[in-house]
Amino acid sequence: MIEEILHKIVEIVEAMGYPGVFIMSALESTFMPIPSEATLIPAGYLVHQGKMDGLIVFILAVTGTMAGSLANYFIALYCGRYVLIKYGRYFFMNEEKMEKMEAYFHRHGPISIFLARLVFGVRHFISFPAGLARMNLVKFSVYTGLGGGLWTLLLITLGYMIGNNQELIKSIMPELKIGCLVIVAVIAVIYWWRNKRRNSVIG
Repeated sequence: MIEEILHKIVEIVEAMGYPGVFIMSALESTFMPIPSEATLIPAGYLVHQGKMDGLIVFILAVTGTMAGSLANYFIALYCGRYVLIKYGRYFFMNEEKMEKMEAYFHRHGPISIFLARLVFGVRHFISFPAGLARMNLVKFSVYTGLGGGLWTLLLITLGYMIGNNQELIKSIMPELKIGCLVIVAVIAVIYWWRNKRRNSVIG
């Protein structure tokens, strides 16, 4: 069953070509439940076969990620804030909590955005709180691109190397996600420690 679905996705990506990579990456970065590995691993395999150019696939995947993330950011910025300000009491949100969220993203937004792009289930939604908190757009875009670019490169490389071995992909993906979680946790701890040390020196 899984093999048939993956084979179908390969056919869809191949049929849609480069626009398909952009569209699927953009949708994956919104609230649509489309895992990026479903698109980029098959795309990496097509690169291995010589049917796609790896650099073009990478650029389109990253720009698609940026497009979807920015869509979420602006939806949250212009619509989400209005809803929370007007109906915040129903979502356990008030002005004080909104200010705390804005302060958090002002201080820790870049590292949060970058690391979130590497975590399954979080990268789809991290743009919403960033938009609600009115995070600096340039910083949001830069760190979304960096984190999304790293994840994209990992998946394309994986597809290029073993894209024709579905059983191996199924066994590696959980390990890849766990590995990313470990890396994210280590970076987060180092960031927290350095930030705490810096504050203690300043204080």
